[in-house]
Amino acid sequence: MTPRTEIAIVVGAARGIGRAAAERLAGRGATVVGFDRLADALAATARDFAAAGTGLETQVVDVTDGKAVAAAVEQVRAVHGRIDILVNCAGITGTTGIKAHEVDPDDFDRVYQVNLKSALLLTRAVLPVMLARDYGRILHVASIAGKEGNAGMLAYSATKAGLIGLVKSAAKDYAETGITINALAPAVIQTDLVAAMPEHQVRYMTDRIPMKRTGTLAEVAAMIDWIVSPECSFTTGFAFDMSGGRATY
Repeated sequence: MTPRTEIAIVVGAARGIGRAAAERLAGRGATVVGFDRLADALAATARDFAAAGTGLETQVVDVTDGKAVAAAVEQVRAVHGRIDILVNCAGITGTTGIKAHEVDPDDFDRVYQVNLKSALLLTRAVLPVMLARDYGRILHVASIAGKEGNAGMLAYSATKAGLIGLVKSAAKDYAETGITINALAPAVIQTDLVAAMPEHQVRYMTDRIPMKRTGTLAEVAAMIDWIVSPECSFTTGFAFDMSGGRATY
């Protein structure tokens, strides 16, 4: 693999897709700063990186807090002088398995804060730093639910759809700079959370995927690595499909 020398922020780096993305980028030589609100898990991940011979700088950040996001991004800029990459993997499902009339507005607001508002806060914080050099790669991890809508997951589906809209709009604002803004829309990815689910529930989800399997963290990390690379320079405002053939558009 070609060595990478960028400065990258990965949000949600303590576990799951965020951790896999951080491992991939750090393994290529990028300096990775992991943001997460889970202090213990983030510290454990940093220790694992060190044991593997790669580094992970860490900041415990609540990405729904605008002041905290601005301060954390400024610290990265102050230390490293630039920010080349933002990979945002923050996301929660909220209460699931309920119909629209059963959705609790407070739960919806909590999902909105994490899935959509945080994306705005992160994007507006890193953009001035990237504009100073006319270069940057911003990637927000959305979901196939944001394209198609999942029954029983209104808050999650609506906020991930909003995230895709944010990406499409913001990307056009900066299309004449060297900054690209894209989304990734995975279907079910094999994480520890999915592994802990009942077999019948995983089977229900994978039956909707033409490949009849979940995606792997390695596959997602490889896709993220390319999207935020210098080579991916003529695609912006796009929601990349990663759904085993499930996506219909």
